[in-house]
Amino acid sequence: MYETLRKHIEKQITLTDEEFDFVQHHFKSRKYKRHQFIIQEGEMVKYSYFIISGLTKLVYQEESGKSHIISFAMEDWWESDFNAFLTQQPASFSLECIEDTEVLYISLADYKTICSQLQKIASFFLEKAHFGNIAAQRRILSLLTSNAKARYEQLLKQYPSLFQRVPKSLLAAYLGVSRETLSRLAG
Repeated sequence: MYETLRKHIEKQITLTDEEFDFVQHHFKSRKYKRHQFIIQEGEMVKYSYFIISGLTKLVYQEESGKSHIISFAMEDWWESDFNAFLTQQPASFSLECIEDTEVLYISLADYKTICSQLQKIASFFLEKAHFGNIAAQRRILSLLTSNAKARYEQLLKQYPSLFQRVPKSLLAAYLGVSRETLSRLAG
């Protein structure tokens, strides 16, 4: 499991065994069952999560009860309510497992420790944050400027495996369309 984290990090930077041992020491592991919440709206967010296996959805729930899927996260991805995690505020989102999921997680204090003591890791996390920001901006732009068919095709091209792993109702919610519209787009 920790070898998966090392391979992930070493796609961007190289770590000595000693450096990785230092990083690894600051992570813990946990398994979650399908439909189990990793984060619930309103709770404090103590950790950032690296997905070893499984699939999650980050959801915003309106007071009216309407849900909005902000993102999906699968193997080799990081997920959390990052605003709540970094500012130590209650969560605005819930993070729920779509499949049985195994994660490595790190606290904010441990995150700050490894970043302050190992510049390579600080650079790694900064690059991850930049790419996350870019992806979020692209998603916002797509929602503002693209029709449902274009959003569907973009998602299919970018993440084809999601279509085998995520129920159509969740894909429709992520795309901002009804399940019936999604069926027409897929047909």
